[in-house]
Amino acid sequence: MATSKIKSRPLSAECKEGRLHFQIIHNQVSRQVNIDYRISFSPNNKQDLKLVSPVLGTSPSGDLLILDGYLEEGAGQLHHLLSQLAYSGCTDSADKIAGLCHKPVPKGDSHFIAFARELIQELRKIGKERTAETYVTVLNSFIRFRHGRGDVPLERMDSALMVEYGTWLKNCGICPNSSSFYMRNLRAIYNRAVEKELIIQRNPFKHVYTGIDKTIKRAVSLEIIRSIRNLDLRLSPSVEFARDMFLFSFYTRGMSFVDIAYLKKADLKGDVLSYRRCKTGQQIFIKWEKLMQEIVDKYDTGGSSYLLPIIKKLDKDARRQYQSAAHLVNRKLKTLGQQLGLSAPLTMYVARHSWASIAKSKNVPLPVISEAMGHDSESTTRIYLTSLDTSMVD
Repeated sequence: MATSKIKSRPLSAECKEGRLHFQIIHNQVSRQVNIDYRISFSPNNKQDLKLVSPVLGTSPSGDLLILDGYLEEGAGQLHHLLSQLAYSGCTDSADKIAGLCHKPVPKGDSHFIAFARELIQELRKIGKERTAETYVTVLNSFIRFRHGRGDVPLERMDSALMVEYGTWLKNCGICPNSSSFYMRNLRAIYNRAVEKELIIQRNPFKHVYTGIDKTIKRAVSLEIIRSIRNLDLRLSPSVEFARDMFLFSFYTRGMSFVDIAYLKKADLKGDVLSYRRCKTGQQIFIKWEKLMQEIVDKYDTGGSSYLLPIIKKLDKDARRQYQSAAHLVNRKLKTLGQQLGLSAPLTMYVARHSWASIAKSKNVPLPVISEAMGHDSESTTRIYLTSLDTSMVD
C-alpha cells in the first residue's frame, strides 16, 4: 500500500522559503505532491516563522493555525484516497498515484472553508485581529470535524450538516457553551457569505444550540482577594507578577488584561486613569488609587511608553507579546488558585467577575456597576451576577 508523509523541502539558502509537500511512497519509490504553502524564517530567529501562500500572501506565524488545519484536512483526504486505492488492488506506479493525489488548495468563494480563509485575511487587513483569531479557532474545529472530506460548497451548508457538527462537538466532550461559541461564529462567517450574495439565506443553524447557559460562578470573595494580596511570592517573580496583574485588574474595576497591556503612561493624568476598551471602544475613567501606584512602582518600565511591563519590545509585534503574556499570567494564576484550594480556576477574568460581584454585595446599583465596567448594556452585567451569594438569600 502507498503511504504518505508531510515534509518540508530543505532550505536552499539562508532565509529562503521552504516549500511544504506531501511525500507519497509506493513500491519503494518516492514522489511529491506539492502544496501552495511555504514557510520562511526570520534571519535573526529561526522560531519566528511566516506563512507564505499565493492565496494568503505573507502572513505572521499566527496563521500557522490555518496551515495546521489545512494540513490535517489534506492528510485526511490523502489517507482516504490511498486506502481506496489499496482496497481496489491498485498496482499503478508512484507517478500515477501522485497524480491522482494532487489536489490544489481550494480557491474562490464557492466553498465555505475557502471563503472563511479569505474573510480572515480581510479582517486582518483592516485591523480586526481578535475577530480573525476567533474565526481561525472555529474554522480549525470545523476542519477537524470534516476529517479529510474536503471543503463544503456553500449550498451544502445546511441544517443537517450543522446538526452533525453539533453531535461531533458533543462526542468530543465540548460543553454546550463552547459548542454554542463555535456555532455562533460559524453562523457569522456564513452570514458574511450571504451579505456578499454568494448564497441565499437558508438558516442552517436553526436546529443547533446558539444560546448561553449559566456557567459556574467565577467570582471569588473579598476574603480570598485579601489572601491573594497578602501572599509572599518574592521567591517566584513570574507568579508574583501574575498575582499583581490580577490585583491591578480588580483595583481598576475589572480591567481586562488586553487593556492593561496597552495602557500608556500618558493615560495617567493626575489622579485619573483614562483608556478605551479594546473590545468596545468605550472610554473609561478611573480614579487613581495608592494600591494601583504601588504595583506600577514595583516594575521598571524606564524607556517605555507603556505603564506596565507587558509589551516590552517596541520593535516587535505588540499583540503577540500581549498574547504570550496573557497565557503565562493565566497559567501562573491557575497554579496559584490550586495552592489556595479554589474550586474553580483562577484567571484574569475572575478579577473582573469578582469586582462586579463584590460591588453588588456592597449594594452598588446595577446601572453603576454596568457603567463602571464599560458594558454596552445592563443585560451584559446581569450575566456576571446571575449567581447570587446564597448567604445574602439566607
